[in-house]
Amino acid sequence: MDFIYNTIQLLYEWGPNFMRGTIATLQIAFGSYLLGILIGTFGAIGKLYGGRGLRLSLSVYTTLIRAVPELILILLIYYAGTSLLNTTLESLGFGTVDISGVAAGIIVIGIVQGAYQTEVIRGALISVPKQETDAGIAFGMSRTKVFRRILIPAMIPLALPGMANLWMICTKETALLAVVGFEELALVTKQAAGKTRLFLEAFTVAMFLYLCITLASNVIFKAIEKRTTRGHPKLDKQ
Repeated sequence: MDFIYNTIQLLYEWGPNFMRGTIATLQIAFGSYLLGILIGTFGAIGKLYGGRGLRLSLSVYTTLIRAVPELILILLIYYAGTSLLNTTLESLGFGTVDISGVAAGIIVIGIVQGAYQTEVIRGALISVPKQETDAGIAFGMSRTKVFRRILIPAMIPLALPGMANLWMICTKETALLAVVGFEELALVTKQAAGKTRLFLEAFTVAMFLYLCITLASNVIFKAIEKRTTRGHPKLDKQ
């Protein structure tokens, strides 16, 4: 009973803060996920169809990002990246810029996501049967049109499970931004627990909010998967 009473009291005092933290978490997760898809798409295309130098550069990028822990990368990109940007701007005669927490979070996690998205999308592209693209070329379609109308629609169902997992990871990675002082859900939870001394109740509320995000995401991705696998006999049965 004490747990329930304390939780209600905590939500009464800190409910708006928890909501703001959750919204901030979703903003960063959504923005960085889209940035990761953008980087991953061009990265996958570059790895498959780019020149030797581009393929080597992308291999170094994906290997380095996946080898180094996300927390170290976030600290490195956040602090070193901001410092390098301002130093470059000053050398060119411009003033320094103050990057907002949301923008910095999106860029930092987006770069990390991009490396994983590159490999997921690349794997999906090479899994599309070559006969499908050959058929398009045989019918007189340009390679650009084959890529847009055949390859992309065919690879989306194959990439979707991996991309769904990366979205879940992305929502959890936002918690790492608490170390640089950005007020998302994890930092708000820590502040609430520290002020009220209700550690169990505060982190239980945070766990419940993360669970709600995960459950809602599962429903959305299931709907997308059902729609994109329509017309794919093998995938329809799974």
